[in-house]
Amino acid sequence: MAHQILVFYGSYRSDRMGIRLANFIVAGLGARGDTVELVDAKAVGLPMLDRMYKEYPPGSAPAAMEALASKIRGADAFIFVVGEYNWGVQPGLKNLTDHFLEEWFWRPAAIASYSGGRLSGTRSSFAWHNILCEMGMVVISSDLAVGPIAQTLDANGAPTGPAGKALENAFPRFADDLAWWTEAAKLQRTRRLPPY
Repeated sequence: MAHQILVFYGSYRSDRMGIRLANFIVAGLGARGDTVELVDAKAVGLPMLDRMYKEYPPGSAPAAMEALASKIRGADAFIFVVGEYNWGVQPGLKNLTDHFLEEWFWRPAAIASYSGGRLSGTRSSFAWHNILCEMGMVVISSDLAVGPIAQTLDANGAPTGPAGKALENAFPRFADDLAWWTEAAKLQRTRRLPPY
């Protein structure tokens, strides 16, 4: 069963390495038959949060925000590709997610973390788990943790070396876990409307 999946990425750096992981995930899910779209926070270019999407009168939100709200509402699941800044989350991706709330509700989310070092962005992953749960998503238990990213994926997002092979081996379980929860959530929404 094909799913509509949004993959979110949020680095604003000029030499972005995490885009390699985002591209790897988009390609991997596409090869499984899913409809996948990369949402790059830098490309979307939302301003620093002043007003959430729901705080605008209907039809008056900025065009980029309106378009993204529609995409989020139409998605079956989400993947967040997260880097680690000083043991925390990337501000660009956090800013993008904070513009929305109800749009995220009642769908599963997965986290793929990365860093230039051996800890693979896992401290950011822990923080994102709580954030996404608070925003109404069900975060799956499987995750991907990639590091050092430059030794795992090449510039095109293709796996390289032993670390790349380990990522290739881990990806099917990650994708299967997300697919199971995505199907469960879709089925439940047909059986019973969410309580709020």
